Amino acid sequence: MVCPYSLGTPGGVQNHVRDLAEALLALGHEVSVLAPVDAADTVPPYVVSSGRAVGVPYNGSVARVTFGPRTAARVKSWLTEGNFDVVHVHEPTTPSASIIALWSAEGPFVATFHTWQVRSRAMSAAAGLLRPALEKIDARIAVSENARSMMVQHVGGEAVVIPNGLYTSRFKGTPRSEWQGSDGTISFLGRMDEPRKGLGVLLKAVPALVAERPNLRILVAGTGQGDEASRSLPARCRDNVFFLGAIDDEARADMLAGSDVYVAPHLGGESFGIVLLEAMAAGAPVVASDLPAFRQVLDGGRLGELFEPGDHTELTARALKLLSTPDERLKLHTAGLTAVQRYDWSVLLPELMSVYELVARPRRQRGLW
Repeated sequence: MVCPYSLGTPGGVQNHVRDLAEALLALGHEVSVLAPVDAADTVPPYVVSSGRAVGVPYNGSVARVTFGPRTAARVKSWLTEGNFDVVHVHEPTTPSASIIALWSAEGPFVATFHTWQVRSRAMSAAAGLLRPALEKIDARIAVSENARSMMVQHVGGEAVVIPNGLYTSRFKGTPRSEWQGSDGTISFLGRMDEPRKGLGVLLKAVPALVAERPNLRILVAGTGQGDEASRSLPARCRDNVFFLGAIDDEARADMLAGSDVYVAPHLGGESFGIVLLEAMAAGAPVVASDLPAFRQVLDGGRLGELFEPGDHTELTARALKLLSTPDERLKLHTAGLTAVQRYDWSVLLPELMSVYELVARPRRQRGLW
């Protein structure tokens, strides 16, 4: 597999690649992952570095990618030495190792498209340059209908939709007493310094939330400057908000399992909603922005509360409604635990394997010669 983004930076694509690699290894397959790796990163033994990453603004975020002659040489060497049955590239239109892999070999290639935007000027402008490489792809996968529609618009062709997966059993956490508030616990997970993750929307809601529930505890986990975010709050509310920083997988599961409400106030640019699935797998009722990707995961609102993106007043109302109605929280808790099983790797892996098996057949057998 080829991951275009640094594995040392948290993200949905990176998590997907790691989980998929582990799932394939557990079945006895040989797996090698090529990805940008920075000097301070600790990566699994199946990862091969495509070079040190540099930050590039992309889709409302900063993507840490790698490119250039040295990366191209590493990609070609990895492909030659690997002699792989299947090369699975993620985000093949990103200017990083994935597109270089397509330029450097003949496949067989599987590509997964993760990104969604209403329209990408960059992809439209680069379509002609990318097309010869993208035509080498034998099978296309999109993680959502939104990602599929963007791929069709900018790249052409068709794709099968196979969503992001997770190991649901890893989110059976244990609530930690020090993270519980007597008036309830709300949690947020995301990069604090990335505006589209919506932390600012949640922080604007804090005064009204605390006014109604003075002993409410709000947990904020993720990379970024917690001190700076705390200073944006009125002094009377600062003790209600705990900035946990970057947390490991165990703490993540414990935080979600102990949450009366998980809030996803994202402002846009989401092609899926893996963070919602993680909360549901831990049993946390979800309040989320009414983005197309989130609406799809939450089944139009059946599996969680939706509010207008950026509207902190509506966020407050939805969260307070759930905090004051234990029966409704239990209903969402139960429905979420059931629905999330569709996304477990035990369900998704056979779907991915069927794609691999198709493209790994000799081209003569598939009628392409």
